Amino acid sequence: MSIAAPTDRKATRRLDSFRRLLIHINERILPGLGFVLWDGSTIPADLRPDALAFVIADEGAIAAMIRRPNIDTFLNLWVTSRFDLRNGSFFDLAACRPKTRTRTLMKSFDKLLAMTALARFLFVPRGGPWPLEAVRNDKARADGSEATNKKNVHYHYDLSNRFYELFLDPEMVYTCAYFKDWNNDLATAQADKLDMICRKLRLKPGETLLDIGCGWGALVCHAASHYDVHAHGVTLAEKQFAYAKEKVARLGLEGKVTLELRDYALLEGSFDKIASIGMFEQVGIANYPTYFQTVNRLLKPGGLYLHHSIALRSKSFERFRRGRRRDAAAATAIGRYIFPGGELDHLGMSIANLERHNFEVHDVEAWREHYIRTTRLWHDRLSANREAAEREVGREKTRLWIAYLAVVSIAFTQGTIGIFQTLASNRIRGPSGLPPTRADLYR
Repeated sequence: MSIAAPTDRKATRRLDSFRRLLIHINERILPGLGFVLWDGSTIPADLRPDALAFVIADEGAIAAMIRRPNIDTFLNLWVTSRFDLRNGSFFDLAACRPKTRTRTLMKSFDKLLAMTALARFLFVPRGGPWPLEAVRNDKARADGSEATNKKNVHYHYDLSNRFYELFLDPEMVYTCAYFKDWNNDLATAQADKLDMICRKLRLKPGETLLDIGCGWGALVCHAASHYDVHAHGVTLAEKQFAYAKEKVARLGLEGKVTLELRDYALLEGSFDKIASIGMFEQVGIANYPTYFQTVNRLLKPGGLYLHHSIALRSKSFERFRRGRRRDAAAATAIGRYIFPGGELDHLGMSIANLERHNFEVHDVEAWREHYIRTTRLWHDRLSANREAAEREVGREKTRLWIAYLAVVSIAFTQGTIGIFQTLASNRIRGPSGLPPTRADLYR
């Protein structure tokens, strides 16, 4: 007992000092957020049982954040539930953020109190487990090779078809929905999105459509069923491919829809229309010339191409490329743990690349607010099906995906990132053949 006592006294002093710091934070900076500490005590002391609270499971979590204060540490602590939220989500946490500028808040922040409290944890063991450390250096960069592309796609999209069924719509569309009314449900919005794509491409019976990155087959089946085209879809995700093939057979579309488990750059043939919906983010900036050259080669003269992709603001893109600010850290973490090899451009870069590779740009439409709604609905559906998701892919992966969907929705809300549909044609001399107005799109 005499041997353990000094350690116990140190632990008590650490806890008391940290509690004083959290009281200061709660009073001065985050009055809407409570805290629950590893000994069961709360900040404030009279914290209501139903109040939003940040839960810290052990003092090693604090020690880990002090020694390596970055997003990788936080995510490891989050997926293992050593950091958690009670009575709320990341959306609620974001709503607690003060409207006052950070610089102004820091003037009232007691830095000496913080340094004194946190210094006590410097030599505390960080504890464990640390599952994401095994992921950290095991992700392939987007070098453009078929093997690397397949590895990156497999990591994300072949996670589990059942897992994705838990939060996607019945057609399994894993890209931004299109809300004719903000109150529409996800299934309606995704059906409207598929139809909008077909209308923008002005699909006509008998035409050939290529869907680059066809996912679970929603677009090719919709286009073949409703627009009487011959649709060809390509993907590198084996589980998606198997699911899509079964869907085509179930719908009796074998004569209208073909599927290929193949890298887009290796495709041959010629198509009237091409769609790339949410695939471009996986290409990698260094591989853009190959990508646009391939699309141009596959598209018939005068044919239409719909380019649907997420994009950074140009200023954010410049900061990210210089490795500055937390935007870069968040984007790097998403690329590391969610979308290996993924990179975002900005709208100006997309348009410049289209023009550089012999396309004529006809229309650009921003869908940022549609993706706010889409990702929020995905988040809420996955959260509601959390137990089933954990049985399918594990607790850590489920918590990671829920956090990812929330952060993405918040980023779109804040305008950090956007998403655009850009319609272009394979450049020809003379009329493009497009209608004089957009009226046909909104019938």
